[in-house]
Amino acid sequence: MKSALFVDFDNVYSGLKRLDPGIAERFAFQPLVWIRWLTDSLQAPPHAPAGSNRRLLVRRCYLNPQVYQRFRPAFNRAGFEIIDCPAMTSEGKTSTDIHMVLDIVDLLQHEAHYDEFIVFSADADFTPVLRKLRRWDRRTTVLAIGFPSAAYQASADLLIDQDEFVRGGLGFEDVEDIPPAAEPVPPQADVARSVARFITRTVASSAKPISLPWLAGKVPGEVRGLDAATWSGFNTFRALVDSLQLAPLAVNWELGLISDPARHTLPDKVVANGPKGAGDSARELSNVAQLVRSEVAKARRPVPCGRLAQLITEQHGKVASDWAGKGTFRKFLEALDLSPLKVDWSSAGGSVLDPTAPAIDGGAVPSPAALDWGPFNHLLALIGQVHTATELPMLSPPEIRFLLGSLVADVAERPFLLTETGKRVRDRCREAGESISRADVSFVLKGILLGGHTFGQGRDDADTLGARFVDSVLALCQREQLILDDSQVAMFREWVAGPGGKGAAPRTGGA
Repeated sequence: MKSALFVDFDNVYSGLKRLDPGIAERFAFQPLVWIRWLTDSLQAPPHAPAGSNRRLLVRRCYLNPQVYQRFRPAFNRAGFEIIDCPAMTSEGKTSTDIHMVLDIVDLLQHEAHYDEFIVFSADADFTPVLRKLRRWDRRTTVLAIGFPSAAYQASADLLIDQDEFVRGGLGFEDVEDIPPAAEPVPPQADVARSVARFITRTVASSAKPISLPWLAGKVPGEVRGLDAATWSGFNTFRALVDSLQLAPLAVNWELGLISDPARHTLPDKVVANGPKGAGDSARELSNVAQLVRSEVAKARRPVPCGRLAQLITEQHGKVASDWAGKGTFRKFLEALDLSPLKVDWSSAGGSVLDPTAPAIDGGAVPSPAALDWGPFNHLLALIGQVHTATELPMLSPPEIRFLLGSLVADVAERPFLLTETGKRVRDRCREAGESISRADVSFVLKGILLGGHTFGQGRDDADTLGARFVDSVLALCQREQLILDDSQVAMFREWVAGPGGKGAAPRTGGA
């Protein structure tokens, strides 16, 4: 698939910097890292030819040399054409958008016939050009940091999930911050080394051989950045393990064991882990399907495939070791009988949803009959309205207050780092039995940060964080032309802070 990449550097870098300066620096100093992810790991947009692989024939970066000159060498080394877009007005406005639009239109009529146009920008001014590309039957993929407008999102064939880009493209859940002068390190290779170290330590501390299915369930929870859906690009746990340099350890897939020949003795056969009959295999796959249905029903919203892969790996390690012979998690999931659920791959990473559930797939406004928030049912219609306009998480008042309280508790213990804090807050919520997803947490954190809050300056209380989040979402409503009157604004603030205006602290069991 012939692709052309256009990066509005100022827009992406400033957006990332508002969320986390460390993430922004890695994006700017190590473009080769996320370029590899873009070409090797990111799915193709819908309706692309089957089995399409990206060929980035064009790489163009548009930046203001007066402000971002120090990042030029990194993009030069990554094979980018750099188009200087200095400030043209006293307010600092550059001509990036017009340069990008003209270049896109020029390539639209190029004899090479580019199949995909990739735009890195959250600027809604690009909406018309995305629509033009669609009319010309070209695929469009967009990375927009922050909260892109609904029209902009709808005009793209594939919207790269911001969190997936940070985790997969920049490897931010895996490696420590890398000094700007360091050579880029492929995130997948670093994850694989972390897996090898964990396996080596585990075998060294055990008096007997270690079960490989048990390892498959344990490793994703121990190695940051390891996605059980893709196994760091190797698709299966078995392929990942086979790629590692584990000598002198011995891996025996027939017995399902890994051992140290100098210390461990393998049994002649393992009856309990012996080949399963067709009935056993079918039963296990049925249990996996039931696990997926249960998780979607509990969440009451689409569940990311990465989360499901993690759960399956933890509870059905033997199936996850090679995805029941299917080779990839995607093929495995599509082969399962999940009716009436639907697997949606339109966003990066994919998700599973229940199309029969109200207000999940079609974006319809939830009604009090669809959800039961008990004493808070009077807020349902308003929150459903805001959800439709802005994709606000459909969390009940106790859930959103528990999320904010968990955030307050976490930043009181550790410095705020976007990805690390988000994961810990999600874990606190999960441990307390709250059906709050990583995407829900990420939306709230982005709202607080883009609302202008800076953590670590003494105002990290639930009331302040809730107020910042509310202001941010109200700005989104205004942008999407959803006008709320004073009584609705008061109800929206009640959803976050309660009638008395106080934020909720997490229950003791959630810490």
